[in-house]
Amino acid sequence: MSKTPAYWNTAKRYLSKKDKVMASLIKKYKSPSETVLTSRKNVFFSLCKSIIGQQISVAAANSVFLKFKKKCKNKINAKTVNKLSIIQLKSCGLSRQKVKGIKNLSQQILNKTFNPKLISKMSDEDAIVYLCRLRQIGRWSAEMILLFTYNRSNIWPIQDIGLLRAISKNYKKKYLPPENYVKLLNKRFSPYCSVATWYLWRSIDPEPIQY
Repeated sequence: MSKTPAYWNTAKRYLSKKDKVMASLIKKYKSPSETVLTSRKNVFFSLCKSIIGQQISVAAANSVFLKFKKKCKNKINAKTVNKLSIIQLKSCGLSRQKVKGIKNLSQQILNKTFNPKLISKMSDEDAIVYLCRLRQIGRWSAEMILLFTYNRSNIWPIQDIGLLRAISKNYKKKYLPPENYVKLLNKRFSPYCSVATWYLWRSIDPEPIQY
């Protein structure tokens, strides 16, 4: 895991001044172990985890991922995954669509039609579009990759149910919160929406989020 993003402390000060609710959350979750947005810096690993976790519970996703990891002999990379058969991957509990997505990802990395190194030079929106070209990767998954793998500072994943629930809870809004209000918070928290998102998630989850 990497260290805390360089912008983290600056972001906390900025958000605390901008918003009373955010100031309260930042103060509440101030333990160093709870304020770190860490990253594996391994986009293939993160994309596989994203595909595996789609449309199933966290517990089910963790179970499938552990089987997948074991099948890869703890070496989750494009070469290892590409060598696994469809039957081997399905035996982990993966659907046919998810198997196709993971196999396609490994092939695109190996033949270099997808190059993760390009993402660091792209804007957030361009990176989202680039990631969404991959099979089984939509906007939400792309945003999670930018937030957790690349530690981008200004990701505001408005398709995320957890974020919307947290906004409703902390800002005393109905669920779903009004779209205009979500946009207002986006503007207020920029350029540190990622940090605001993390604290809002933390307010409804007893464990710090990892991806």
